[in-house]
Amino acid sequence: MTLYYRDDTVRVTSSWVQAYGLSYPLSDLSYVWHRRTRRDLRVGGRIAGRWALVTLLTAPVAVSVLWILTDWSGAVGLTLVGLAFLLGLVFTFTPLSEFPLMALERSYDRGSAVHEIWVQCRGMDVLLVRTNDALRFGQIYRALQRALEQSE
Repeated sequence: MTLYYRDDTVRVTSSWVQAYGLSYPLSDLSYVWHRRTRRDLRVGGRIAGRWALVTLLTAPVAVSVLWILTDWSGAVGLTLVGLAFLLGLVFTFTPLSEFPLMALERSYDRGSAVHEIWVQCRGMDVLLVRTNDALRFGQIYRALQRALEQSE
């Protein structure tokens, strides 16, 4: 028996698929398809987090441009410019910039939609997997395709 994919909730082998504790023999699957659905709250939070990270990384540049274009000679303006300058130095010259950039990259890897894998098992449509992680979805779907091709 060949194992094509395995994580905490899904396992795809050469003879069956197991998802969330339910097992389906590959011989009983007649059709497999996928679907993108509406975003849920978790995906919305990921998109908001992306915007927050981009804002954090571009804040020093935005404050500097505003300072050049306007007259910020007061104490508040100088304080904001000083903070933006320090934040820019921290992210430019230290490895701390690696963490928000890695988080931003991971959020794009996971995608911004909810993916579903459906199977037709003994004439019934069954939702096999629902995930908002695009990378995981792709791995499961490819593993299922390979398992079905090998079983034919």
